[in-house]
Amino acid sequence: MKTLLLAFVASLFMAASSPTASNDVYICNGPKSKKYHYKEDCRGLNNCSTKIEKISLKAAKEKGRTLCGFED
Repeated sequence: MKTLLLAFVASLFMAASSPTASNDVYICNGPKSKKYHYKEDCRGLNNCSTKIEKISLKAAKEKGRTLCGFED
């Protein structure tokens, strides 16, 4: 039982260090852009015609961005 509990806690720790827990995300600065991305090479950024910027997740959410559908 103790081993199972330790394995569960370890899996929670690993999940917390996944890309979804990162403080930095990528956004396209295009006028119609509405999403943020965890990976700079996300296919959702392929059509970005302006500069791709790395910003904090908090700043992206403050700009009204939501998570890209390819990464949820």
